[in-house]
Amino acid sequence: MRLIQFTDREGARRVGIVHGTNIQALAQVATMRELALAAIRNGNGLERQAQLLNAGPSEEYAAILDEQRILAPLDHEDPAHCMISGAGITHLGSASTRDKMHRRLDSEEMDKTDTQRMLEWGVEGGRPAKGQSGAQPEWFYKGDGSIVVAPGQAFPRPDFALDGGEEPELVGLYVIDDEGCPRRLGFAIGNEFSDHVMERRNYLYQAHSKLRFCSFGPELLVGAPPAHLTGMTRIRRNGRVIWEQEFLTGQDNMCHAIENLEYHHFKYNQFLRPGDVHAHFMGAANLSFASSVRTEPGDSFEISIPDFGAPLVNGIAAAPTRFRPGGVKAL
Repeated sequence: MRLIQFTDREGARRVGIVHGTNIQALAQVATMRELALAAIRNGNGLERQAQLLNAGPSEEYAAILDEQRILAPLDHEDPAHCMISGAGITHLGSASTRDKMHRRLDSEEMDKTDTQRMLEWGVEGGRPAKGQSGAQPEWFYKGDGSIVVAPGQAFPRPDFALDGGEEPELVGLYVIDDEGCPRRLGFAIGNEFSDHVMERRNYLYQAHSKLRFCSFGPELLVGAPPAHLTGMTRIRRNGRVIWEQEFLTGQDNMCHAIENLEYHHFKYNQFLRPGDVHAHFMGAANLSFASSVRTEPGDSFEISIPDFGAPLVNGIAAAPTRFRPGGVKAL
């Protein structure tokens, strides 16, 4: 089952089931979070709960997308209670790209980069026996719910940014139940928009490079995704494709088990606050930055994985920074 969040033509929020070209709206719930909490409290799975509430009006999916009424498939009414985070160096295909980025720019190459070490640890210990802790992945914080851009909308690129590049990823979507247990709703396509030029200057700038907007959706695939997934990334400029590349994802193409990535995020007690929602990016296999592509305002990204339905499309727009040097005022 695939689900979306959207607004109807009256502006009311809706959750809907994807049925080919049509969306069947659900009754009694207005948000995905409400649907998830209802499922938990009624002892149902998310798919079963959606089926029980499958009584709302239907709409054409194309109209929802064309009229930009689509929303991210999971959010929280208070953005501070939505955490966006991610893991890196999780895909075998990403190692060479990251390794090149993290080598010294003066061409004095180290014997082994931290990226190589992290990859080796993942290969050796990223798939522990069920119920056991494996190797830690790279982990990063992106922001709260205020940095999530709806599918179809443009990423604001701040004027201090050195780059704005895509990272096509799977995103795990979670709600914390009343007992403080993470409940996985499913997965979505994600674009973990980042500043790769800044990261390449020095890998210690990675935390800065990740503090950018992101997007995921438009559809939530309920349950676990197939273990092997093939996707495609395209970048368009003035309507013309300037770069495209296939990518592989899913657990068969990762050095870490998804369960291991989840453990190393949710093992921190501060992430187990009842009612909160989490979107956790699972790592990218490749990116256009490795092919020397430099995006510009006005470009658009399209990331597609057939199993996830409609592609995730986002543009880039220049955005002035509100805060300036010396802007802190003494009280």
